[in-house]
Amino acid sequence: MDAAWYATESDVTREANDGRGPVDFKMSRGSKDKTLVEFKLAKNSQPQKNLKHQAAVYQKASDADRAIKVIIYFTAREKKRVDGILKKLKLDGHKDAVLIDAREDNKPSGSKAQS
Repeated sequence: MDAAWYATESDVTREANDGRGPVDFKMSRGSKDKTLVEFKLAKNSQPQKNLKHQAAVYQKASDADRAIKVIIYFTAREKKRVDGILKKLKLDGHKDAVLIDAREDNKPSGSKAQS
């Protein structure tokens, strides 16, 4: 990952800890432009609590402008659960809530996709 940011104005820090626990990634361009990225698995036992509070706590501790929440789901059931949680928290469709579809059952195999 470090090679991708070589000779740029940007800085990426993994497991950055600004006093309230480590956030997965902190990206910045100086002290005035900071974004946090927190990854969560949809199967997490407390995703609603984490989505509602954790990123905001890290954001405040880091004095960051934004906190992007990335949720990875592996089944249709997990997707449905996450959609419900995001809707309840009024985060559905929000640009800072990113879902990653990691299901295997809805994608063609590499050999079939190229045909």
